[in-house]
Amino acid sequence: MTPFDDIDIAENSFCLRDAQIHRAFLDSGDMPVEADDAVRCDVIVRGGRIEAILPSGDAVDPTLPIHDLAGRHIWPGLVDAHVHLDKCQAFPRLIGADGTFAGARDATTADREAYWSYEDLYRRMSFGLRAAYAHGVTATRTHLDSPEPQAEISWRVFRRLRDEWRGRIDLQAVAFVPLDVYGTPFGARLAQIAADAGGVLGAVTRSTHGLHGMPFEGFERLLDQLFGLAEAHDLDLDLHVDESGDPNARALAAVAEATIRHGYEGRVTCGHCCSLAVQPEEAAARTIARVAEAEISVITLPVVNMYLQDRTPGRSPRWRGVPPVAELSAAGVSVAVAGDNCRDAFYAYGDHDLFDTFRQAVRILQLDNPVGDAPALVTSVPAGIMRLPDQGTLRVGGRADFNLFNARNLNELLSRPQGDRILVRGGLRVRPRLPEYSELDPPRDHAPIQTIRTETVE
Repeated sequence: MTPFDDIDIAENSFCLRDAQIHRAFLDSGDMPVEADDAVRCDVIVRGGRIEAILPSGDAVDPTLPIHDLAGRHIWPGLVDAHVHLDKCQAFPRLIGADGTFAGARDATTADREAYWSYEDLYRRMSFGLRAAYAHGVTATRTHLDSPEPQAEISWRVFRRLRDEWRGRIDLQAVAFVPLDVYGTPFGARLAQIAADAGGVLGAVTRSTHGLHGMPFEGFERLLDQLFGLAEAHDLDLDLHVDESGDPNARALAAVAEATIRHGYEGRVTCGHCCSLAVQPEEAAARTIARVAEAEISVITLPVVNMYLQDRTPGRSPRWRGVPPVAELSAAGVSVAVAGDNCRDAFYAYGDHDLFDTFRQAVRILQLDNPVGDAPALVTSVPAGIMRLPDQGTLRVGGRADFNLFNARNLNELLSRPQGDRILVRGGLRVRPRLPEYSELDPPRDHAPIQTIRTETVE
């Protein structure tokens, strides 16, 4: 068996012998599926593209270098469809971030108003992308806090980064503000900003000064205005919905009704949806059925919401903060897992490692015994949500972009952090280094925030 780190792919034409690929990553069902829903196969790469995926032992080409994987797993590039790159890596300078939603809301607002210059955003967002790339991510969708006047700055940074990372990470952005912003003149301007940048229109289904679950005047009217702007600019919608443990929260149901009312089926994504898990079973089932009818995709953020939800000083949490993924999936709803926040006010930890998020999601959401199609939740399903047909799968004719893991079955894969994973991009092994935290050290004239305000977007 070849030592894992000795698999040195230095040419873009080669054969990977005796690999395992989970069936969720393959667009062909003509090979027998073995243990753990994986296919044992040989992969031929020529000129940086996948030329063939054949049953193990069938690939014979004496002109190609052969790398024997001895049953190790190959995954496509990971697709992280819900992150906040503009918030990331700010935690060391935050004041008032106490792990609660309200504390995170206020600390984020103060940080944004004090420090979110073009240079600060570019430095932190670049750091996040470099870390994600080093961990095997090939596509990501970031929400951008977009109140006036921050939006113009943040979207300029996004456009620069999207160009710089083209060919390595497919980068998308969502215009992100509280829903009541769309009742102001700036709402129309923000829709235009997103459209001009090829972005996605978004909102959090609460008011500027409120929390999830708190009713506010004109909610459904504002939803209609948001959908109207999306229709006018032909933009998909991506919303933060019901991120609380309030069993009376009903924003998700309202979004489903608005989606059907506007004929926007298949174009809406809802993140979080935590409250759905604590509603009475019959009420939750009705909402899930309507979500399925509206063809809404749901993204669960299990690590961040388990950290953030049901937090009260001196009291242990009573629930996990995640929506009922099994029930949503059983109803035919497309569900993805994503990373969300990283070292910011809403989540103090993380390293933009979506595979680590997936490992934790299996435990938090009890996606195992068997794991089944769960690997699709960080690959092909979010690729579909982001409308990226070339991401999240391994297919003949596609670019040879994949991650090799030193694991021969899913239990081995999920039991270790897989910090020694091998990244192949365009048929060549790449060795990106994780960025050093010292790169984020503030200038000497950078003072801590002294006040906490109450206006924010998340």
